Amino acid sequence: MTMKAVRLHEFGGPEVLRYEDAPRPQLKPGEVLVRVHAVGINPPDWYLRDGFKSLPADWRPPVPLPAIPGTDVSGVVDSVGADAQGFSAGDEVFAMVRFPSFGESAAYAQYVAVPASDLALKPAGLDHVHAAAAPMAALTAWQFLIERGHEEPNPLQQTLHNPVPIGAGTTVLVNGAAGGVGHMALQLAKWKGARVIAVASGAHETFLRGLGADEFIDYTKTRPEEAVRDVDLVLDAVGGPKSGRFLRTLKRGGALFPVFISPIDAEELERHGVTASITQVRSSGKQLAELGRLLEAGTIRVAVDSTFSLADANKAHERAGRGHIQGKIVLTVD
Repeated sequence: MTMKAVRLHEFGGPEVLRYEDAPRPQLKPGEVLVRVHAVGINPPDWYLRDGFKSLPADWRPPVPLPAIPGTDVSGVVDSVGADAQGFSAGDEVFAMVRFPSFGESAAYAQYVAVPASDLALKPAGLDHVHAAAAPMAALTAWQFLIERGHEEPNPLQQTLHNPVPIGAGTTVLVNGAAGGVGHMALQLAKWKGARVIAVASGAHETFLRGLGADEFIDYTKTRPEEAVRDVDLVLDAVGGPKSGRFLRTLKRGGALFPVFISPIDAEELERHGVTASITQVRSSGKQLAELGRLLEAGTIRVAVDSTFSLADANKAHERAGRGHIQGKIVLTVD
């Protein structure tokens, strides 16, 4: 049997994404077949699309082509494989599928086979578009800030990441606060009782204050590393080579968590008396269920920047490439 899917037969820009017929996945033991209603777009999708050019050469995983990108889905259980526990046909579910098994998640499609351990029941009060927007962004923020939730070796640093305590009396700065991970991290820090400083461009101030930001810094007008001091924790959702500039904002004993790979000098960490740590998000149906309860209660919410049809995945990637995203971009599936 076939289905419609978006596949890439070569690496490159958004134009390599082809909407075409593809084989419907066959269930393995422990898997659930989900009829997809919506797909959330995340940075690893375009990293895969361009052949992981942003990663060091020896870190680039082999990807057999053709490949279906994507990890985040919301939909309805079509059928349940042998040994798959906890779900029945007709259940509305959402998941981050098999991450970080790059190239095997295959979410840009009408159907996806999902390990039952990756799945959670979709919050009843959330539509499929908003549910599909949540998994990777929410799980990344959760595993950085609240609970790592696994003991897998960390490819990004020699030691496992450990969240630091957040609560009343804690100040957390979130850089890139309007994006997927950033707006989730802001809300989770507020849920824990922290004072939160949000850094983004001025267009996002009203949005971020509405999510609970106590202070807002427009980075186009003010350098946050020059304006802020004595922060307990910086979650840098932008990361990259400039992340080290936030070390000077931290009080001694503070921590910097860059979401993307950031070379930070150990001597500089020692000089400031702070730590830095990074982790790679991993699929977890259990953690997603906890986040689902917060989403259902309205304690946190997920913002949708824009939606595109699955057939227009290339246009969605073009939108992502223009940046300044507020929340998440989502594909809708007929």
